[in-house]
Amino acid sequence: MPTLSSSAQGMRSSEIRRLMKLAADPNVISFAGGSPAMSLLPVEIVDEIYKELPDQIKRFGMQYGATDGFPPLIAEIKKYMESKGISFDDQGLIVTTGAQQAINLVAKVFLDPGDVVVTENPSFIGALAAFKSYEAELAGVDLDNDGIIIPQLLETLDRIGSKAKILYLTPYFHNPAGMIYSIKRKQELLDCLKGRDICILEDDPYGELYFDARDKELTVPLKAMKNSPVPICYTGSFAKIFSPGMRLGWLAAPIEIADKCEQSKQSMDACSPSFTQVLAAQFLSQNKLGGYLEGLRSAYAIRASIMLDSLKKYMPEEISWTTPKGGFYIWVTLPKNMDATEVFDEALANGAAFVVGSAFDPHGTKNDCLRLAFSSTPEEKIEMGIKIIAEAVKKKLKAG
Repeated sequence: MPTLSSSAQGMRSSEIRRLMKLAADPNVISFAGGSPAMSLLPVEIVDEIYKELPDQIKRFGMQYGATDGFPPLIAEIKKYMESKGISFDDQGLIVTTGAQQAINLVAKVFLDPGDVVVTENPSFIGALAAFKSYEAELAGVDLDNDGIIIPQLLETLDRIGSKAKILYLTPYFHNPAGMIYSIKRKQELLDCLKGRDICILEDDPYGELYFDARDKELTVPLKAMKNSPVPICYTGSFAKIFSPGMRLGWLAAPIEIADKCEQSKQSMDACSPSFTQVLAAQFLSQNKLGGYLEGLRSAYAIRASIMLDSLKKYMPEEISWTTPKGGFYIWVTLPKNMDATEVFDEALANGAAFVVGSAFDPHGTKNDCLRLAFSSTPEEKIEMGIKIIAEAVKKKLKAG
């Protein structure tokens, strides 16, 4: 066999995929997958949309489409983004095969081997894998409750210099940390990038999933803030607000970047699925999103509350965790000498699963944290699952 490329040789299997396979047993209460609840997927809405479509549009949905996307869907996404304060003056938009492809496209057009992507630590494993596939180096910067820690970010950027090409951020109901950036921290972030030659990649799959309407103002994108000193590429997704199986996301970026990403997409898949683009365009144009989101927010708020109450009830006092205002996740911090993989093994043996912290560390080493996803677990199973995990933690604490 020919020698594999250096990029392929550097690839490693996703820890999330491995752990999800281990947790696939229906007898396991799994908090591993960051998936919408099956019971909340909009089957009835999709049925209604499809039945009302003219045959001509259905046929269009079964045909090849334009690389940048189905024009009516592009128009609807632009209206949706403009409602968030994003202007499309000098900006382009392309529909992608999931937000993962949008991240991959930005990585492809910016990164050469040895370039550096600055990320939050912890960070989304899918993005980390995309950056590594282009042989980039990763530099992680820690988070606090308000966002990326600015002094540490400045030190990192000064140390790396011109090799830092992308700053990757998930500011809204972060995966895996569950937190949301404060308005003050977002402004501080933009201020500290003045005079720097770097691009922000703002990943926003969860921003609509706030639990309290009073927190909506916290979800205003960085891309909507005025006078950014650096270009911002914004990725959105239908995965959490419509259906992950649709495999649809989008990228909003300065025209020059969007054009290069579109050219790169042509060599990847030619176009995203026309059929699901037709459905998504109707979902938005018929104003189905707002009502659907109200139901999601309520359901996920209930599940988060049950999980938080269970953590308080069963976890020992040495353990701490985030209190999310939206999204899918709670980030649990263990004592520094405790290995989350050992806790996972013990919990799985007794019927519960999660994702260990090292999966989200840009360097794959820090493993004294774990991610709990409350989104897809039935309400009646959450408390028992947390009790099992808490017992595993207590056992490891007792063992020293």
